[in-house]
Amino acid sequence: MNELEFYDKVGKINGWDFCKLNVTTEGVKWDFYEEVTKRCKSSDILLDVGTGGGENLLRIASSLLFLVGIDLSRGMMETAQSSLEKSEVPNVRFSQMSSDNLQFPTGFFDVISSCHAPFVPNEIAKVLKNGGTFLTQQVSEADKLNLKTAFKRGQNFWEVDGALKESYLKDLKAAGFTKVQSFEYDAIDYYQRPEDLIFLLKHTPIIPDFGQGENDLVILSDFIDNNRTDKGIRTNSKRFLIIANK
Repeated sequence: MNELEFYDKVGKINGWDFCKLNVTTEGVKWDFYEEVTKRCKSSDILLDVGTGGGENLLRIASSLLFLVGIDLSRGMMETAQSSLEKSEVPNVRFSQMSSDNLQFPTGFFDVISSCHAPFVPNEIAKVLKNGGTFLTQQVSEADKLNLKTAFKRGQNFWEVDGALKESYLKDLKAAGFTKVQSFEYDAIDYYQRPEDLIFLLKHTPIIPDFGQGENDLVILSDFIDNNRTDKGIRTNSKRFLIIANK
C-alpha cells in the first residue's frame, strides 16, 4: 500500500481525528492551530494545506472570514465534507488538490498553514499575499524514536534528525520569505492502554505496514513490557514549527 492509498483508507475510517485516544503528553510547547489563530485577523482568508479530515479547520473557523482546506487524499476529503455538512459552519470549503500545484489566484490568502503535511515553498509563496504569514508544523525524524528502534524500521527512521527542518528553512528563504523562524520540542507521550498504541500504529505511517510483519505483534508486546511506566506506555513526540513572513 502506497502512502496515498494509506491516507485514503484512514480518511474514510476516521479522518485524522485521534481525540478518543487515551494518551497524556508532557513537554508540548504549543498548539499549532492556536499559533495560527494568534496571527489571524477576523477579516483574513486562510488556506490549510494537507487539512486531512478537516477537524482543526472547523474548530478555528469562527476566528477568520473564510477558510479553505485542501488535501490530495479523496478519503480525507470525503470525511472533511461530511464533517462540514454536519457542523453547518458557513465559512469553510474543502477541495481535493495537490500541494504541488495550488490552483488559486496569485496572492489570494492572508495566512497559510500546513500541519504534518508536505508543501512546496514556491507554491505557498505564489498564493500568499505580500505581508502574509505561513506556518507549518512537521514531524521530526526522531519522533517515536524508541518505537521505531524496536521495530528497526519506521517513518524517516534512517534520516538525520533535523534534516527536514533545515531543508524547509533553506527552501522558504529561497522562495522569498523573510523573518523565517523555527522552534521545536521533544515531548513525552504516555499511552494508557496497549489498544491506544495499536490504534496509533494502524492509523498513522509511523511503522509502515504495521501488523503485516511476521514478528510485529511480538515486537510490540516486548516494546510495551520494556516501556511501561506508572504513567503509561512511554514514547516521544518530536515536532518543529516554522513561521515565515512574505
